Amino acid sequence: MKIEHIALNVPDPAAIAEWYVANLGMQVVRQSGAPTYTTFLADGDGDTVLELYRFEGAPLPDYAAQDPMVLHVAFAATGAVEQAKRLAGAGAQLVGEPRTTDGGDTLIFLRDPWGIALQLVERSAPLTG
Repeated sequence: MKIEHIALNVPDPAAIAEWYVANLGMQVVRQSGAPTYTTFLADGDGDTVLELYRFEGAPLPDYAAQDPMVLHVAFAATGAVEQAKRLAGAGAQLVGEPRTTDGGDTLIFLRDPWGIALQLVERSAPLTG
């Protein structure tokens, strides 16, 4: 099987989707209106899909209070440090300092303007072929 999408119940799906399109290079592939404002976003290659929606019948996670190691959306980034600075200029908040793993990967945590944890990953070698 292949993962079709990963979904997040968020406070403002339309605004978050707009920010992800403008700043993370994602593209809207499907969108609905009220009451959930469900938006499916594909990454730049169209391989991975993230669903954003607001479902009133379920608890809205307090993303800003969660440690980024509990949940984060990771993006492969060339020039991760520069990309993190650009995103901070667009309203994201840096969380800690960039870190380099023993394997040579650069990892940077940020929070989008709604508190959702993002990670920029610059790999020394791709995870998959």
